[in-house]
Amino acid sequence: MNIKTINLNKDIVRVIINEPKTYNSLSYKNLKNLINVFKKLDKDKKVKVIILEGAGRGFSAGHNLKEVKDLKKKERYKKLFNLCSKLMLQIVEGRKPVIAKVHGAAFAAGCQLVASCDLAYSTNDALFATPGVNIGLFCSTPMVAVSRKINRKPMMKMLLTGEPIKANYAKEIGLINDYFSKSKLNKEIFKIAKKIASKSNLTIKIGKQAFYKQLEMPLRKAYSYTSRMMTINMMAMDAKEGISAFLEKRKPHWKNK
Repeated sequence: MNIKTINLNKDIVRVIINEPKTYNSLSYKNLKNLINVFKKLDKDKKVKVIILEGAGRGFSAGHNLKEVKDLKKKERYKKLFNLCSKLMLQIVEGRKPVIAKVHGAAFAAGCQLVASCDLAYSTNDALFATPGVNIGLFCSTPMVAVSRKINRKPMMKMLLTGEPIKANYAKEIGLINDYFSKSKLNKEIFKIAKKIASKSNLTIKIGKQAFYKQLEMPLRKAYSYTSRMMTINMMAMDAKEGISAFLEKRKPHWKNK
């Protein structure tokens, strides 16, 4: 299988797209395998944080264009793009926070993958692009994820020109959280992953779900929904434990209940 998983410790897992020859393309096979891996990790109660990365020279160049060219039929194209969308939704709707660790290029559906992750960090020299316009195939599905992370003007420039942007600008417009030297990237990502893993699993799950759902709602409806979610959260043992621990000036002991 071209998707590897490595346990960094008991609650942090690395998911590696391991197909350097195709620049970790999001082929039909790789998409299917990634969906299966994320579903499995989502059900694993020990896993608290997932780090997604690519092997070889870069993160991911997006769809495998040789495969795309050979599909030829409308139904096959639709099946591929729907499968890609299914992966992105699995990451967004999943219970576990997913951190993209980016080096080299994250282009087209690879850029979409970065944008779909909850957090994203890259090397100083990483490049991001939605270059479909250059080959006559507008990045319509990639723009769904990316346009929900950055504003319209920089998004449209990326889509209309197909030109790559550098890590410093990707941070400036909100596509990534931060960038570091190659030697520091692992350490910095592990640091943030450990911090997230130290929180209540249940609280993170409730919060992640609420965050993405409220984004799509009108203001009044969003407040109504999040008030309900905070009430549900407050009824959990972990909320009671967290408040008690704060008042008693001690570390909380999470039960994830």
